[in-house]
Amino acid sequence: MIKTLIKSTRITWASKTVNMYLLVLTYAYFTNMVINNPYEIIEGLILVCVLWGALYSLNDLTDLEVDRKDSTKKERAFIQDNVEKEWIMLFFVVLGVIVFLVSFATMKPEFTMILALMLLNQVIYTVPPIRLKNTIFAPFASTATNTVLRIASCCVLLGNIFLVPLSVYFFMYMAGLATYVMYKSKTGQASIIGVIAAVALGYSLYSGYMNFVQFAVAVLPAFLAAIPLYLSLFVEKDKLVYLADVLYHQVAMVFFIICILYILF
Repeated sequence: MIKTLIKSTRITWASKTVNMYLLVLTYAYFTNMVINNPYEIIEGLILVCVLWGALYSLNDLTDLEVDRKDSTKKERAFIQDNVEKEWIMLFFVVLGVIVFLVSFATMKPEFTMILALMLLNQVIYTVPPIRLKNTIFAPFASTATNTVLRIASCCVLLGNIFLVPLSVYFFMYMAGLATYVMYKSKTGQASIIGVIAAVALGYSLYSGYMNFVQFAVAVLPAFLAAIPLYLSLFVEKDKLVYLADVLYHQVAMVFFIICILYILF
Protein backbone atom coordinates (compact mmCIF):
# COMPACT_ATOMS: atom_id res chain seq x y z
CA MET A 1 0.00 0.00 0.00
CA ILE A 2 2.81 2.41 0.86
CA LYS A 3 4.49 1.76 -2.51
CA THR A 4 1.19 2.46 -4.27
CA LEU A 5 0.66 5.71 -2.36
CA ILE A 6 4.19 6.86 -3.20
CA LYS A 7 3.67 5.93 -6.86
CA SER A 8 0.50 8.03 -6.91
CA THR A 9 2.58 11.15 -6.25
CA ARG A 10 4.05 10.82 -9.78
CA ILE A 11 7.53 11.68 -8.56
CA THR A 12 8.93 12.22 -12.06
CA TRP A 13 6.28 14.89 -12.69
CA ALA A 14 8.31 17.10 -10.36
CA SER A 15 10.08 18.03 -13.61
CA LYS A 16 7.36 20.65 -14.19
CA THR A 17 8.36 22.47 -11.03
CA VAL A 18 12.09 21.95 -11.54
CA ASN A 19 11.81 23.36 -15.07
CA MET A 20 10.05 26.53 -13.88
CA TYR A 21 12.55 27.07 -11.05
CA LEU A 22 15.39 26.80 -13.54
CA LEU A 23 13.71 29.38 -15.79
CA VAL A 24 13.41 31.84 -12.89
CA LEU A 25 17.00 31.25 -11.82
CA THR A 26 18.26 32.11 -15.30
CA TYR A 27 16.77 35.59 -14.80
CA ALA A 28 18.72 35.91 -11.55
CA TYR A 29 21.85 34.63 -13.29
CA PHE A 30 21.73 36.99 -16.26
CA THR A 31 20.98 40.04 -14.10
CA ASN A 32 24.00 39.16 -11.92
CA MET A 33 21.77 38.86 -8.88
CA VAL A 34 23.59 37.63 -5.80
CA ILE A 35 21.65 34.64 -4.48
CA ASN A 36 22.16 34.64 -0.73
CA ASN A 37 19.61 31.93 0.05
CA PRO A 38 20.40 28.92 -2.19
CA TYR A 39 19.31 26.40 0.45
CA GLU A 40 16.01 28.23 0.95
CA ILE A 41 15.37 27.99 -2.79
CA ILE A 42 16.13 24.26 -2.74
CA GLU A 43 13.81 23.89 0.25
CA GLY A 44 11.10 25.79 -1.62
CA LEU A 45 11.56 23.58 -4.66
CA ILE A 46 11.22 20.45 -2.53
CA LEU A 47 8.13 21.78 -0.74
CA VAL A 48 6.39 22.59 -4.02
CA CYS A 49 7.26 19.15 -5.41
CA VAL A 50 5.97 17.37 -2.30
CA LEU A 51 2.76 19.43 -2.31
CA TRP A 52 2.15 18.54 -5.94
CA GLY A 53 2.80 14.89 -5.14
CA ALA A 54 -0.02 15.07 -2.59
CA LEU A 55 -2.25 16.89 -5.09
CA TYR A 56 -1.65 14.26 -7.75
CA SER A 57 -2.73 11.59 -5.25
CA LEU A 58 -5.90 13.58 -4.57
CA ASN A 59 -6.50 13.96 -8.30
CA ASP A 60 -6.15 10.22 -8.87
CA LEU A 61 -8.60 9.54 -6.06
CA THR A 62 -11.26 11.89 -7.43
CA ASP A 63 -10.73 10.57 -10.98
CA LEU A 64 -10.63 6.91 -10.02
CA GLU A 65 -13.85 5.75 -11.66
CA VAL A 66 -13.25 7.80 -14.81
CA ASP A 67 -9.65 6.60 -15.13
CA ARG A 68 -10.73 2.95 -14.93
CA LYS A 69 -12.47 3.44 -18.29
CA ASP A 70 -9.52 5.20 -19.92
CA SER A 71 -6.97 2.86 -21.50
CA THR A 72 -4.29 5.58 -21.47
CA LYS A 73 -4.45 5.74 -17.66
CA LYS A 74 -4.28 2.06 -16.85
CA GLU A 75 -0.85 2.59 -15.29
CA ARG A 76 -2.18 4.95 -12.60
CA ALA A 77 -1.31 3.70 -9.12
CA PHE A 78 -4.82 3.28 -7.71
CA ILE A 79 -6.00 1.40 -10.80
CA GLN A 80 -3.18 -1.13 -10.68
CA ASP A 81 -3.47 -1.63 -6.91
CA ASN A 82 -6.54 -0.97 -4.84
CA VAL A 83 -6.11 1.26 -1.79
CA GLU A 84 -8.90 2.23 0.59
CA LYS A 85 -10.07 5.80 -0.01
CA GLU A 86 -9.60 6.62 3.68
CA TRP A 87 -5.90 5.81 3.45
CA ILE A 88 -5.49 7.92 0.34
CA MET A 89 -7.15 10.89 2.02
CA LEU A 90 -5.00 10.42 5.12
CA PHE A 91 -1.88 10.30 2.94
CA PHE A 92 -2.92 13.51 1.16
CA VAL A 93 -3.71 15.32 4.40
CA VAL A 94 -0.48 14.26 6.13
CA LEU A 95 1.69 15.38 3.22
CA GLY A 96 -0.21 18.65 2.92
CA VAL A 97 0.00 19.42 6.64
CA ILE A 98 3.75 18.70 6.68
CA VAL A 99 4.35 20.99 3.70
CA PHE A 100 2.38 23.89 5.15
CA LEU A 101 3.81 23.54 8.67
CA VAL A 102 7.37 23.57 7.34
CA SER A 103 6.61 26.45 4.97
CA PHE A 104 4.89 28.50 7.67
CA ALA A 105 7.78 27.95 10.08
CA THR A 106 10.72 28.51 7.74
CA MET A 107 9.67 30.31 4.57
CA LYS A 108 8.43 33.76 3.57
CA PRO A 109 4.68 34.35 4.03
CA GLU A 110 4.35 35.14 0.32
CA PHE A 111 5.69 31.69 -0.53
CA THR A 112 3.22 29.98 1.79
CA MET A 113 0.41 32.03 0.23
CA ILE A 114 1.36 30.78 -3.23
CA LEU A 115 1.35 27.20 -1.92
CA ALA A 116 -2.17 27.86 -0.64
CA LEU A 117 -3.20 29.11 -4.09
CA MET A 118 -1.81 25.93 -5.65
CA LEU A 119 -3.86 23.87 -3.23
CA LEU A 120 -7.01 25.94 -3.80
CA ASN A 121 -6.65 25.83 -7.58
CA GLN A 122 -6.26 22.07 -7.65
CA VAL A 123 -9.12 21.46 -5.22
CA ILE A 124 -11.62 23.47 -7.25
CA TYR A 125 -10.26 21.82 -10.40
CA THR A 126 -10.69 18.22 -9.31
CA VAL A 127 -12.88 17.92 -6.20
CA PRO A 128 -16.71 17.85 -6.35
CA PRO A 129 -19.02 19.70 -6.24
CA ILE A 130 -17.15 22.47 -8.11
CA ARG A 131 -14.78 20.21 -10.11
CA LEU A 132 -13.89 22.59 -12.92
CA LYS A 133 -12.35 19.62 -14.72
CA ASN A 134 -15.81 18.77 -15.98
CA THR A 135 -16.57 22.28 -17.25
CA ILE A 136 -15.45 24.55 -20.07
CA PHE A 137 -13.20 26.32 -17.55
CA ALA A 138 -10.99 23.25 -17.09
CA PRO A 139 -8.02 24.47 -19.22
CA PHE A 140 -7.77 27.74 -17.28
CA ALA A 141 -7.55 26.05 -13.89
CA SER A 142 -5.11 23.32 -14.84
CA THR A 143 -1.59 23.33 -16.31
CA ALA A 144 -1.65 27.00 -17.32
CA THR A 145 -2.39 28.45 -13.88
CA ASN A 146 -0.17 25.94 -12.15
CA THR A 147 2.77 26.93 -14.35
CA VAL A 148 2.38 30.58 -13.37
CA LEU A 149 2.17 29.70 -9.67
CA ARG A 150 5.30 27.57 -9.89
CA ILE A 151 7.20 30.49 -11.44
CA ALA A 152 5.87 32.92 -8.83
CA SER A 153 6.86 30.63 -5.95
CA CYS A 154 10.52 30.82 -6.98
CA CYS A 155 10.38 34.53 -7.76
CA VAL A 156 9.20 35.43 -4.25
CA LEU A 157 12.09 33.47 -2.76
CA LEU A 158 14.41 35.68 -4.79
CA GLY A 159 12.65 38.78 -3.46
CA ASN A 160 10.85 39.97 -6.60
CA ILE A 161 7.73 38.33 -8.00
CA PHE A 162 8.28 40.30 -11.24
CA LEU A 163 11.84 39.08 -11.69
CA VAL A 164 10.31 37.16 -14.61
CA PRO A 165 8.68 39.74 -16.96
CA LEU A 166 4.91 39.77 -17.37
CA SER A 167 5.20 38.91 -21.06
CA VAL A 168 7.06 35.73 -20.11
CA TYR A 169 4.45 34.89 -17.49
CA PHE A 170 1.81 35.29 -20.21
CA PHE A 171 3.74 33.16 -22.68
CA MET A 172 4.19 30.37 -20.14
CA TYR A 173 0.50 30.56 -19.28
CA MET A 174 -0.52 30.21 -22.93
CA ALA A 175 2.02 27.43 -23.49
CA GLY A 176 0.53 25.54 -20.54
CA LEU A 177 -2.94 26.11 -21.95
CA ALA A 178 -1.86 24.74 -25.33
CA THR A 179 -0.31 21.67 -23.71
CA TYR A 180 -3.52 20.95 -21.82
CA VAL A 181 -5.82 21.15 -24.83
CA MET A 182 -3.40 19.04 -26.89
CA TYR A 183 -3.49 16.41 -24.15
CA LYS A 184 -7.28 16.52 -24.30
CA SER A 185 -7.12 16.03 -28.09
CA LYS A 186 -8.76 19.36 -28.93
CA THR A 187 -6.93 19.98 -32.18
CA GLY A 188 -8.58 23.26 -33.23
CA GLN A 189 -8.20 24.94 -29.85
CA ALA A 190 -4.61 23.71 -29.56
CA SER A 191 -3.71 25.31 -32.89
CA ILE A 192 -5.28 28.69 -32.01
CA ILE A 193 -3.73 28.83 -28.54
CA GLY A 194 -0.41 27.72 -30.00
CA VAL A 195 -0.41 30.70 -32.38
CA ILE A 196 -1.12 33.10 -29.48
CA ALA A 197 1.70 31.52 -27.47
CA ALA A 198 4.04 31.86 -30.45
CA VAL A 199 3.20 35.58 -30.78
CA ALA A 200 3.84 36.09 -27.05
CA LEU A 201 7.14 34.26 -27.36
CA GLY A 202 8.17 36.33 -30.37
CA TYR A 203 7.36 39.53 -28.49
CA SER A 204 9.38 38.43 -25.45
CA LEU A 205 12.40 37.61 -27.60
CA TYR A 206 12.16 40.75 -29.74
CA SER A 207 11.73 43.03 -26.70
CA GLY A 208 14.65 41.48 -24.86
CA TYR A 209 12.51 40.02 -22.06
CA MET A 210 13.87 36.59 -22.89
CA ASN A 211 17.28 35.62 -24.23
CA PHE A 212 18.10 32.48 -26.16
CA VAL A 213 19.25 30.53 -23.09
CA GLN A 214 15.96 31.31 -21.39
CA PHE A 215 14.18 30.40 -24.61
CA ALA A 216 15.94 27.03 -24.53
CA VAL A 217 14.96 26.44 -20.90
CA ALA A 218 11.34 27.54 -21.34
CA VAL A 219 10.63 26.05 -24.74
CA LEU A 220 12.95 23.36 -26.01
CA PRO A 221 12.32 20.58 -23.43
CA ALA A 222 8.56 21.05 -23.60
CA PHE A 223 8.75 21.43 -27.39
CA LEU A 224 10.59 18.14 -27.77
CA ALA A 225 7.89 16.47 -25.67
CA ALA A 226 5.13 18.36 -27.48
CA ILE A 227 6.09 16.93 -30.87
CA PRO A 228 4.97 13.37 -30.03
CA LEU A 229 2.11 14.80 -27.97
CA TYR A 230 0.83 16.73 -30.98
CA LEU A 231 1.29 13.74 -33.30
CA SER A 232 -0.69 11.68 -30.80
CA LEU A 233 -3.75 13.69 -31.83
CA PHE A 234 -3.64 11.83 -35.14
CA VAL A 235 -1.81 8.48 -34.74
CA GLU A 236 -0.73 5.97 -32.07
CA LYS A 237 -1.91 8.07 -29.13
CA ASP A 238 -0.83 5.69 -26.34
CA LYS A 239 2.75 5.21 -27.55
CA LEU A 240 3.35 8.86 -28.38
CA VAL A 241 1.89 10.16 -25.11
CA TYR A 242 4.19 7.75 -23.26
CA LEU A 243 7.19 8.99 -25.25
CA ALA A 244 6.33 12.61 -24.42
CA ASP A 245 6.08 11.66 -20.75
CA VAL A 246 9.53 10.05 -20.70
CA LEU A 247 11.22 12.90 -22.58
CA TYR A 248 9.93 15.66 -20.31
CA HIS A 249 9.38 14.01 -16.94
CA GLN A 250 12.53 11.91 -16.82
CA VAL A 251 15.23 12.81 -19.33
CA ALA A 252 14.86 16.57 -19.11
CA MET A 253 14.52 16.68 -15.32
CA VAL A 254 18.06 15.42 -14.78
CA PHE A 255 19.35 18.26 -16.96
CA PHE A 256 17.20 20.83 -15.11
CA ILE A 257 18.55 19.77 -11.71
CA ILE A 258 22.18 19.94 -12.84
CA CYS A 259 21.65 23.48 -14.18
CA ILE A 260 19.91 24.64 -10.97
CA LEU A 261 22.78 23.39 -8.83
CA TYR A 262 25.27 25.12 -11.12
CA ILE A 263 23.49 28.47 -10.83
CA LEU A 264 22.97 28.25 -7.07
CA PHE A 265 26.45 27.08 -6.15
